[in-house]
Amino acid sequence: MEHENETEQYHFKENSMSDKDGSVACVERASEEQLLARLEEILEEYKDKPGALIPVLQMAQSIFGYLPEVALKRISLMLNKSYSEVAGVVGFYSFFSTVPRGKHLIRVCLGTACYVRGGKRLLDTLKNELKIDVGATTEDGMFSLEVARCFGACGLAPTMMIDDDVIQRVKPMKIRTILEQYRSLPVKGA
Repeated sequence: MEHENETEQYHFKENSMSDKDGSVACVERASEEQLLARLEEILEEYKDKPGALIPVLQMAQSIFGYLPEVALKRISLMLNKSYSEVAGVVGFYSFFSTVPRGKHLIRVCLGTACYVRGGKRLLDTLKNELKIDVGATTEDGMFSLEVARCFGACGLAPTMMIDDDVIQRVKPMKIRTILEQYRSLPVKGA
C-alpha cells in the first residue's frame, strides 16, 4: 500500500452546504482519532521492516502536519524503539517539526552565497512582513519561517523556498507580492 500522498488531512462532505445548484462542498478537518487510525495502518505495514523509523516519521508528519507527542509515542511503541531514540531522530533532522506549521513553509537560504548577496536582508524583510521570528508560525496559520544553509542554487542567490518552490534572485521589495500569491492559493486537498 502506498502512503506517499498521505498529506490529505481533510475530507469532503458533499452537499453539506449548498448554493442554488447544490454544488458546494464543505471541507471538514479530520479528527485526531482519524489521523491516528491512518498512522496505525502505516505502523502495521512498517513495524517489521528494518530502517522504518525515518520513513514512518515522514509519513506521520505528512498526516498530522507535524509530529505530536501522541504520534511519537505510538511510533516508539509499534517500532519497538525507545521514546528517546525516536525523539532524538526528530530533533536531529531539521525536516521534522514537533509544533504545527503553517499552510506554507518558507525557508530562507543563509548559505555563503545567499548571505553575501542579501539573504539576511531578505530574512529580516520576511520577519517584519510576517510579524514572526524564525521557527514561528503566523497567527493566521498561513506561514512558518525557517532558515536553511543551501538549496544548491548559489548562482541565483539570494534564494528562498516556499513549500517545494525555489524562488531565485529574491529582492526584499518583492516579498509582499510573493506572499500574496501564496495567500491566494487554495488549501492543499481543497
